[in-house]
Amino acid sequence: MDVRAVLEFATVTRGLSLVLQAVLNAAIPDHDADAFRPPRTEDSLYLDSMVEWLFGGLSHWDAEHFLFIAERGYLYEHNFAFFPLFPVILRGLAETLLWPLSSWLSVRGRLLVAVALGNSALFLLSAVALHALSRIVLQDRRLALLSSLLYCITPANVFMTAGYSESLFAALTFGGLYLLEKGFIFRACLALSIATAARSNGLVNIGFLLYLPSLHAISQIRLYRATTKGHSKVFHYIWVIICLLLTSVLGTAIIALPFCAFQYYGYRTFCTPSTSLESIPPALLSIAERKGYRVPDENGPPPLWCMRPLPLLYSHIQDVYWDVGFLRYFELKQIPNFLLALPMATLGIIACYAYFQANPELCVRLGLWDTSANKGLDKPTPGFFNPRVFVYVVHSAVLLVFGTLCMHVQVLTRFMASSSPVPFWISAHLLLLNEPLLHRRKTSNPNVQLHSRNSCKHTPQNPIVALLPHFKACSSTTQSILGYFLSYWLLGLALHCNFLPWT
Repeated sequence: MDVRAVLEFATVTRGLSLVLQAVLNAAIPDHDADAFRPPRTEDSLYLDSMVEWLFGGLSHWDAEHFLFIAERGYLYEHNFAFFPLFPVILRGLAETLLWPLSSWLSVRGRLLVAVALGNSALFLLSAVALHALSRIVLQDRRLALLSSLLYCITPANVFMTAGYSESLFAALTFGGLYLLEKGFIFRACLALSIATAARSNGLVNIGFLLYLPSLHAISQIRLYRATTKGHSKVFHYIWVIICLLLTSVLGTAIIALPFCAFQYYGYRTFCTPSTSLESIPPALLSIAERKGYRVPDENGPPPLWCMRPLPLLYSHIQDVYWDVGFLRYFELKQIPNFLLALPMATLGIIACYAYFQANPELCVRLGLWDTSANKGLDKPTPGFFNPRVFVYVVHSAVLLVFGTLCMHVQVLTRFMASSSPVPFWISAHLLLLNEPLLHRRKTSNPNVQLHSRNSCKHTPQNPIVALLPHFKACSSTTQSILGYFLSYWLLGLALHCNFLPWT
């Protein structure tokens, strides 16, 4: 029933997002932003104008890169900042599922429809994967349900809806971590490897692969030491360590392989090019010359980054095209962007602080607790302070620090919302801790009393929907969290879909 409630709510929010972006895109004039807008080299067909009106808001900002790659491939150097899995999926949908519409829709039109359909389906998968991961890690049904429902109104909503890879990455990451928690290491590595083909920060998931099997190996050694006597212990310890090393090395290689392969493809494209400028459409070549976009040219000199000891195209693009680097964003003019990222950063800080306060000794031991004290993996303490949450809090903290110090800080909202379950876990934890309307008890507030009496008769499947009519009677914590989620949910659609600055 919980999964059904999550699916129903996710379906409703996806439908509302698509409708609202179309209405807001039509009602608000597009801002003339300095964004990537390649010329259209394909003639429009009968239904293109209607699809552009319905889903044109999904193609703005970085979404234009993904759509261009899906249509034209990796033509410009800075296109390589966007990993290939999502464009491949879009093109696959456009050429297979949507092929019957090719007489009425151009390739771009079919790609826009593919964005709307594909990201909606991927978001549903990510919501189900998050719920499954939350159930197994938190060991608390209510907290898992509430976390998943909050995810359905994520502050990064517009990026889960538009032509971005966030929904795809979230589905693969949450699904891969669930498989890893269940002990299906090879399948987990495959899922996390595919996630790396969608976004570069999939490499960070290697930390889970190194930590969780290590924790399991330590538990095995301690259990075997407590129940077995004799020299066979040594051989067992050696075998466990060998298996752990093999798992770590092979798993790391599998997860990192898509990133390495993509960098090699970029190196071959620009450092040993086989493309001549004559093969590039004149309109696309013209904008490259006007904007300074580098294109592969077999007759031209290779770029300077090809001469580096480790010629990583991704690092070059982040440095040159996006000016990404340590503390580069710490300027007075960027204060509004820091304010945009502040709510998500606050949730991350609260999660780290609260978890450390509740489990100081566990954190000092890096989560390596004593299984003999009934605090192991088999019988964890339910809730957010569960020992199994430790590695996820550390992962969230790493993303938070890296995103704040080394990235364009305004992307922190979508960066963390699509990569870590912790923002949703801590939000749900705070709601259950501070919101009387979610508790089956009487209070001095008559509205709460009425709700509590009704709750005793029937607990609603969707507590978020139950809270909204009583928003004014909610606690300040609830108003802050739901206000943040819903306001960013709506503002993102209004601003991002009209080329206005957003996260």
